Amino acid sequence: MTLKKTLQFAFVIFLVWFIAFRPDAAARVARGIGTLIAQLGTGFGDFFTRVVGS
Repeated sequence: MTLKKTLQFAFVIFLVWFIAFRPDAAARVARGIGTLIAQLGTGFGDFFTRVVGS
């Protein structure tokens, strides 16, 4: 098994463990990632709106 595959396998195992045994923390992480993606989208949208609108 290559290092890349080993690390991927370890990440998946950790993710399953994290969700199964720490669901509240996993939900907070997912919510934070979703908020980050939404803010990035809003920022890019505002930027392009101002660039095109000028």
